[in-house]
Order: sequence, then C-alpha cells, then structure tokens
Amino acid sequence: MWFARLEYRFHSWRERRARHRGLRPAVTPFPGYGGDGWVRVLGRVLIAPPAPRTGSGDYASVRGWRSFVAVPVGYATVAVTIEGHTHDVFSDRGGVIDVVLPSRLASGWQTLTMTVEGGAPVESRVFIVGADVRFGIVSDIDDTVMVTALPRPFVAAWNSFVVDEHARQPVPGMAVMMDRLVRDNPGSPLIYLSTGAWNVVPTLLRFLSRHVFPPGALLLTDWGPTHDRWFRSGKEHKTTNLQRLAKEFPHVRWLLVGDDGQHDDDIYTRFTREHPENVVAVAIRRLSPAEAVLAGGRTVVDDHSAAGVPWVTDSDGAGLLERLEEVGVIRSDSGPAR
Repeated sequence: MWFARLEYRFHSWRERRARHRGLRPAVTPFPGYGGDGWVRVLGRVLIAPPAPRTGSGDYASVRGWRSFVAVPVGYATVAVTIEGHTHDVFSDRGGVIDVVLPSRLASGWQTLTMTVEGGAPVESRVFIVGADVRFGIVSDIDDTVMVTALPRPFVAAWNSFVVDEHARQPVPGMAVMMDRLVRDNPGSPLIYLSTGAWNVVPTLLRFLSRHVFPPGALLLTDWGPTHDRWFRSGKEHKTTNLQRLAKEFPHVRWLLVGDDGQHDDDIYTRFTREHPENVVAVAIRRLSPAEAVLAGGRTVVDDHSAAGVPWVTDSDGAGLLERLEEVGVIRSDSGPAR
C-alpha cells in the first residue's frame, strides 16, 4: 500500500533529522522466550528523546506519548550475543526485531545482549521453556490485567498517549491469580499477548512490575499500515501467535486468559477447536457495566458446554481463581495444574 511507503519515507526523514542533531539509535529490548536449542529475540531500534529525571536524579513518571515520538530505525543491523556467540540480525521497516536464533540456554529466565552501531550493549531477558514443561499461560493485557477500556478510540488514545503508568489501574485480583499459577507450576511460561503497540512496552513493563504481576514474554504489534491494509489486524495478530505457540511447544497445554470486551472469546474458541490438545482451560473476565460501555459493549460469549476443556468466567482475578479451582485446573491445596 502506498501509505506504508509514505510512512517509511516519513520515518526516514525523521531519522536523518535526529542524526543531524547528534542523536544515535539504541536498542529497546523486549522480554522474549525460547525452547530447546532456540530463542525468540524481541526488541526495537529507536532514536528516542532523553527520559526526564527528577531532582534526585531518578527517572520521572513517563506519559505514554513519549513512547510514540521516538523515531523507529528501519533495517538497522543489530548484534545479538548469546553465550559468547554473536549474530547479526536486522530490524524490520518499523525498527522491530523479531528473530529466532540458535542457543543452548538453560531453562528459566536467561539474559543475552544486543547492540546497534557499536553502542553500549543492552541486556535482554528471555524465558526458556524446558522440554518437561506441560503447562503455560497466555494472557491478554487490555481489560484483562489492566483497566484500559479499549477499543473505544478516544479512551484508547487517552490511555496510550496521555496517561502514565502510575494512573493505570490493575484489574483486581489478577496479579494474585497469575502469581498463584506461576508458583504452583514452576518452569511454566507466561506470555502476555496483546493487540497493543510495541511503543508502549516500557510503560507496560513498569506497570506490571509496580503491581507485582509475574514477569513474562510480551507479544505486541505495530499499529502502522501494511502492504494491503491501513492498520494491522489485532485479531489476526493474536490468532497467528497462538498458532505459533502451538507449533513451537506441542507438549504445552495453555491456560488462555482474556475478557469479553474484544474478540478473546471468539479467538480462543477457534484455537480450542483447532488445537484441543494444547489448551488446558479458558478463563474470561467479564467487564463491569461501566467498563463495557466504555469498551463499546461486550462480545457475545459462545456456548461452550460442548467444549473439550473447562471454560470459566468471572468479574475479577479472585473469582476466576475460584472458578479454576472448581473445575480442577488449580487444586485448592496448591497442587500443580492438571
């Protein structure tokens, strides 16, 4: 599409101006994941304005719009070093790095480094899933772990561009539920799968840490145009990544967590029908009446009485945790998920 070419030319012009002012690109790492013999490395190459600091020298609260004014550097060469072995990879047109590289990292959270144009190496974390792991969690973010009232355009813009992470509210009980699931299933991966833009990853990481959510890999998307449409399809993004996870980890059964304000029920229904062996259960958070109005209404929840896996709903994390205990996905005596 011509608009995609125009967007790239616009960013190229911004990059030239930024370089003329003496600014240089840097890598912003995103938490990734991997398996036996491979790792999915995620990040973005940006020329970003300096982050504001407080009088004490600490970084100040950062509003969302600052993430969107950074200049993406397309087709940059990035050196990724894993256990002493360096691989040269390339960012895409929007500056995003999303590559699979060989590795022999041990299970659990591990580190690698990335650098661009000879700059200082930046550490990135990846979660390696062991071959013996049988349980994992895929969770939506917007209105599932964080109250954002998407997809209402004006509310979405306010939350993304104006509000900083201090003003964002967690969904009650979700951090406790996620922590319980991770603690009861050591070595299990947690994947935060969202239709949000890569630009907001730093804000999301600060939000998740501040509200004591367990760390996990982040799979977001780029809001820009593609060769055949004005905006990328969030529904397609989620579907594609779920299919990819099923292929990458055929031995893992996933607990799928979402809400009824977007398309999670429909996406999870289709995935469960196509990959029943890869789903242990589905947990859908019901929006409150006020949240449903701001989100533009609720998605019609399908009848899952004939589904081959448990399908539970409730209004918050505490309720979902109880429902998961009732269907045996979580044992009340803190035993492992089935």
